[in-house]
Amino acid sequence: MLDASFVLHPAKADGDYRTESGQPKWLEGHIPGSIHVDIPTQFSDPGAPLHYTHTEPQAIADELARLGIREGRPVVVYDATGNLFAARLWYLLRWIGVPVRVLDGGFAAWQAAGERVEAGESEAPEPVPTWQASAVRKAWVSKSELLERDPDDPRPLVCGLPAGSFTGADPTRYSRRGRIPGSVNVSSRDLFTSDGHVKTRVELILAYDAAGIEVAEGSDEEVLLYCGGGISAAANALTLAAIGKKAVRIYDGSLEEWSADPSLPLEVGDPTS
Repeated sequence: MLDASFVLHPAKADGDYRTESGQPKWLEGHIPGSIHVDIPTQFSDPGAPLHYTHTEPQAIADELARLGIREGRPVVVYDATGNLFAARLWYLLRWIGVPVRVLDGGFAAWQAAGERVEAGESEAPEPVPTWQASAVRKAWVSKSELLERDPDDPRPLVCGLPAGSFTGADPTRYSRRGRIPGSVNVSSRDLFTSDGHVKTRVELILAYDAAGIEVAEGSDEEVLLYCGGGISAAANALTLAAIGKKAVRIYDGSLEEWSADPSLPLEVGDPTS
């Protein structure tokens, strides 16, 4: 069981990018036997210019082996910071075929159920031999692919950020405010209840339907996802999978990459007005 807690603070002004390790929260209390992992350092490309850029499948497998997780071993992920980083880890592990699930409601649900909680450091896991890994599904869409995307492309491009970020009304962590032209908004945070559980199947379908996205179970049509840096979009992928829509890909660079290029267009304002 992996605890992916990590704090990404809301921007108070444009360019305000503040983060905080989730390990102190884990030390305060965690599910017995769980291991805290740090997505930015353990499951991202350390040489990439952008935050959270996915690393290669073998690097993910090597890190899992270091944590004592053998090939094919089922993994449960959770966090205590709003489900987004648990969703990101779920997406990465699912990409390489690890049997992985997310604890619905996260650590708060565990506590609410009255289950036992541990605090403080625990014994480090015993590493296991490294095992070979490769991608088992398409998971990523590139900036160049989005630039070449036809305006009549029927595949929806979904922004998973809150509405204020989508319209440009709220401050951004990134270079410029706005959204990628042609995208629609389904805020990933609105797909969870106030206590952190994934909303019902009907509620999820209605949320995507309101943005004009048909999510019929078993449909082969892709849904393309982005956000600020590939984290919120992973929660969209998680909720889509919960209703049977598995043909999704994430633009990993998202607005951090797109907004940094002044030649690329961004739209602001309410698209319905």
